[in-house]
Amino acid sequence: MSEYIQSFLEMMQAERGVAQNTVVAYNRDLVVFEKFLDTRKRTFRNADIRDIRSFTEWLVKKNFSICTQMRRLSAIREFYKFLYTENIRKDNPTDLLDSPKKRHSLPKYLSEDEVFALIEATEHFPDIKKQKMKVLMELLYASGMRVSELVSLPFTVANLKENTLLIRGKGNKDRMVPLTNVAKKALQNWLPWRELSLPKGRNSKWLFPQENESGHLSRFSFYNLIKELADIAGIDRDRVSPHVIRHSFASHLVDHDADLRSVQQMLGHKDISTTQIYTHIRAERLKKTVQKAHPLGNEKFFSDLLKK
Repeated sequence: MSEYIQSFLEMMQAERGVAQNTVVAYNRDLVVFEKFLDTRKRTFRNADIRDIRSFTEWLVKKNFSICTQMRRLSAIREFYKFLYTENIRKDNPTDLLDSPKKRHSLPKYLSEDEVFALIEATEHFPDIKKQKMKVLMELLYASGMRVSELVSLPFTVANLKENTLLIRGKGNKDRMVPLTNVAKKALQNWLPWRELSLPKGRNSKWLFPQENESGHLSRFSFYNLIKELADIAGIDRDRVSPHVIRHSFASHLVDHDADLRSVQQMLGHKDISTTQIYTHIRAERLKKTVQKAHPLGNEKFFSDLLKK
C-alpha cells in the first residue's frame, strides 16, 4: 500500500468515522487503480483525467458491473479530493469526471398463480408448520410488509377488531395496512397452534416465537422455509424470496388499478418515486403482451405483409 493510500484511509477513519468494511473496499479499489497507473508509467501524483477515463474504459472491457465501476470511481474521487485538500496535488483531476449511469432493473415478481401455488404448498407441511407457514404467507402477500417487519410482529397484533394490521417499519414509523379476510382467518387459526409451539410455562411477546437470541422467527429461517415452499410448488427457488413476494404484492395491486399513493402507504415508502417502479413493471408487461399477441408485433407477419 502506498503512503498516500494509507494516509487517506487513516483520515477516512479518524475524521469521517467510516466503517472498517468501507476502509477495506477503498483500499482494494485504490490498489487496483494504482496498478493500472503503473502499467501506463503514471503515478497518483501525475495522473490526469485521461488516465482516469482510460481506467473506466478498462473496467468496462473487463466486464465489471456498473455497481463496481461506481464504487471504484467513488473511491478515486474521495482520494483525489483528499490529495488536493492536503496540497499533495494542485488540482483534482476527477472534477470533470462523469459517473457511469446505473441501470435501474425492474424488481422481480411472481404471477398471481405462482403466489397462490406457494400458499397452497403450505398444505404439504405437518400441522404446526402448516399453520405457521400459511399465516406467514397470507400476511406477507396481504400486506407487502418487509420480512424484518413480518418476523418481528408482536403478539398484540392478534387483537384485531378491524381488518387492519399495525406495522412498525423503518425509523420506528407505524403504518396501518388493511388485511384480507383470508389473512385475518389464517392469523386467528395460528393462535392456538402458537400456544402449542411454546415450551411449557413460557410466554412470548412475539407472534412467531423462536428459541434464539431475538426470541422470534429469524429472517434467515423464513428465507429457508420459503425456499421449501418453492420446491413443493414447482417454482424455481432462485425466483422466490420474501422480498419477491413484497414486489409481487405491489405489482398485483397496480395491475388491478390500485392508486400509487395507497400502494406507497402500504409499502411504507418514504418517497412515491420509489413506488412508481411498479408502473414500469406494468408497462413492460403490456409491451411484451402486445409483441406476443398483436399481429404487427410479429416480425414475420409484418415482413409477409410488406411483400403483398
